[in-house]
Amino acid sequence: MTLRHRTLLLPALLALLGATACSESPEQLVGNGAATNDRPMSRSQAAIPVVTTTPERRLFGPQIEAVGTALANESVEITSKVTNTITAIRFTDGQSVRRGAVLVELDRATAAADLAEAEATLAEARSQFNRGRDLSVTQALSKAQLEQLETAVKTGEARVAAARARVNDTVIRAPFDGRTGFRRVSLGGLVNSGAVITTLDDTSIIKLEFTVPQGFLNELVPGLPIQATTDGLPSRVFDGKVTAIGSRVDAATRSIPVRAELPNRDGLLRPGMFMSVRARGRETPTLMLPEGALVPEQGKTYVYVVDDGRVMRREIQIGGRVPGSVAVLAGLEAGERVILEGTQSVRDGARVVEVGADAS
Repeated sequence: MTLRHRTLLLPALLALLGATACSESPEQLVGNGAATNDRPMSRSQAAIPVVTTTPERRLFGPQIEAVGTALANESVEITSKVTNTITAIRFTDGQSVRRGAVLVELDRATAAADLAEAEATLAEARSQFNRGRDLSVTQALSKAQLEQLETAVKTGEARVAAARARVNDTVIRAPFDGRTGFRRVSLGGLVNSGAVITTLDDTSIIKLEFTVPQGFLNELVPGLPIQATTDGLPSRVFDGKVTAIGSRVDAATRSIPVRAELPNRDGLLRPGMFMSVRARGRETPTLMLPEGALVPEQGKTYVYVVDDGRVMRREIQIGGRVPGSVAVLAGLEAGERVILEGTQSVRDGARVVEVGADAS
């Protein structure tokens, strides 16, 4: 029997029972009063026709919904280590650059001169050490004097390394592949140590950070698939996966931070975007019941269970939902018959007759 046929059959049966009751004259009703007192009405007259369904166990994972913020995979502010004058700018606003690409060049005259001086001093120290080593063979130079010359060489090498580092600091390079932000300096300007020159973001992968209630903690595992959407791109759904779960639950909100990653090969997503997140928890065998069988009342949820032709009103606890069905956490067992159609006509303890059963 299809659902359409059951839907048409139920009102017809209800109308038939009502017509039978109304067709009796007042005298017949009075005459039947004794029968009412002396003998019970037949079950066919008292029973209410209903359509029932049977809950069944299926694999189900609770729906997790949250909102989060998009972050770049890598993000940094490009700054200068030293105070110096800008001699060249090698990037433009919003340019994609590779790791090691030159972004800005600073005046290197002073640093180069310091390096040349350090290298000359090192060369002299090495020359004196070599002569001293030859003299030490004939004991014309003491061991202590030779060690002093060796120390001078090591000191000279350290000074050369420091001078070379200062020269390298005059060339500012991209630390990773990414896209530059707005340029905040000008050619010939004096940039102070720590001043921001531009920003660099790697958006090939977007990190999405959001929080979920602690009740979903058992459902969260690294690798859990997620789907994310944003108002700026209403027609796109971005697929990703959970990569990290926070080690602490926020004491104020009782929620746990979660981080996921979304591939962003076409570059549509930008850091700072507000995004909606949906995920399906780990699937486990769960008792599922059609939503039409639920009877909500004063913040609680009830169902009508049919047992030996009588109705029992029972409170249940429900969990997540899928279109058309809801997960039953407690209060119901697999195989029990639950009223799906006709809940408005029955009360606890009423007699019913099952005129159909839902195939779901």
